[in-house]
Amino acid sequence: MNVSHPAVHPIEAPPLTDAANGAPRARMKDIQGMPGTLGGLVLRFFQFAFAAVSLCVMATTSDFPSVTAFCYLVAAVSLQSVWSLSLAIVDIYALLVRRCLRNSRIVSLFTVGDGITSTLTFAAACASAGITVLIGNDLDNCAVNHCTRFETATAMAFLSWFAVSPSFLLNFWSLASK
Repeated sequence: MNVSHPAVHPIEAPPLTDAANGAPRARMKDIQGMPGTLGGLVLRFFQFAFAAVSLCVMATTSDFPSVTAFCYLVAAVSLQSVWSLSLAIVDIYALLVRRCLRNSRIVSLFTVGDGITSTLTFAAACASAGITVLIGNDLDNCAVNHCTRFETATAMAFLSWFAVSPSFLLNFWSLASK
């Protein structure tokens, strides 16, 4: 049997200095807002809170299913709230056990997930904003519809997108800097 054993072929540890200039290698510090930091947890909380408020406000209106853009908004902020809550739980775990979430697979998962959910939330908020402007300003039909609720839900979706954007950018930057 031709199997390599560590005793026969020892593995050397990587050097503690950069071979090019002899300087010690420095590990990049975690920037607040990245996964596993308190700033990241705060961003996740705001993402979840704004998406959940948008979902609750839109779900309490009786006539949102009649407009496709509002149905899309409900679906997008539902996905955003589930995604943000699950990553907030991961951040809480990482903070409690003092674990670093700098693994490239984890960061790439966070980056792709944040990119998808932020794009969906932004598109849904834009579509809903267009419909609320149509109902309120162009048709002047706010007396019959729930314009204030639609505008509130749309504003909360935009705020959720504003909160997810730094998370996406920091994750993407961390992934690209490796």
